[in-house]
Amino acid sequence: MQQISFRAMGSTVNIIVDDDNLAARAALTAARKTFIRFERILSRFRPDSELNALNRRAGCKPVRVGQTLWHAMRHALAMARISDGLVTPTIGAALMAAGYDRDFATLAAIPDAVTDRPPVSVPDWRQVVCDPRRRAIRLPTGMQLDLGGSAKGWTAALVARRLGRRFPTLVDAGGDIAVSAPQRNGESWPIEVADPRAPDSGLDLLLIRRGGVATSGIDYRRWQRNGRWLHHLIDPRTGAPAETDLLAATVIAPTLPIAELAVKVILLRGRDDGLRWLNAQPALAALLVTVDGQVIRSPAFARYRWQPASGELVIGA
Repeated sequence: MQQISFRAMGSTVNIIVDDDNLAARAALTAARKTFIRFERILSRFRPDSELNALNRRAGCKPVRVGQTLWHAMRHALAMARISDGLVTPTIGAALMAAGYDRDFATLAAIPDAVTDRPPVSVPDWRQVVCDPRRRAIRLPTGMQLDLGGSAKGWTAALVARRLGRRFPTLVDAGGDIAVSAPQRNGESWPIEVADPRAPDSGLDLLLIRRGGVATSGIDYRRWQRNGRWLHHLIDPRTGAPAETDLLAATVIAPTLPIAELAVKVILLRGRDDGLRWLNAQPALAALLVTVDGQVIRSPAFARYRWQPASGELVIGA
């Protein structure tokens, strides 16, 4: 088993392959280069990124883009369609208005460094015009894109899929986890769910054979403005950081992009509506932590939990 760890896309990325040969080591190095290259293209915080070049052309003629940005945008728009616009890449201006106008590491180091700005409306994702014949994208005036977690989860899933053709692989990109297949001995991959109320402690140990696990919440990427705590989870219905009764959520899904989508939908809907939505999705399992400290596990979650009371290992399909 071999592993590589590095920083990319605002997170620590860990990639593990269950193979010891030199080909696996070379594949890990190539995977790291993929993350770094995609970050250069898709980051909102790099002035020279292709994404920012597209943002600067909002209101202008369609812009022909490279393959990576094209596929990342098509993925983000597909997630917007599936979620009825609740998860959308068109929140860039709203994030900046909320104060998330620089890399989070810099933002967190200088709290209260920005002045108050009112929330801005989030444009409808359907206003993005994509021309597949020219591989061109047109944004309406004022629209600013942020691919953020969507690009990170999409990249992690792509890397896991590529490596998984040759080796059992786990990719963890800051809590967005893609698993290609069971380990070589047939065992599931153990994944700990951290407790957002005590980050050094774990709430559960999951056993995942393949698929995706995504964790998000309002407890980590947050900052202060004029004494108020704000966070990165923008509600496109208001253009402001979401007012939710959930502190954090973890979702297990057949793929990482679906898990990443689902965890945001649940957080934005809140506990009761989020649970109703979750229970209508038979392929999903989730663990929710409310702002008042209650831990809620969906019925399907038991399929993936290690049960310490009995000593049995419950392995997800």
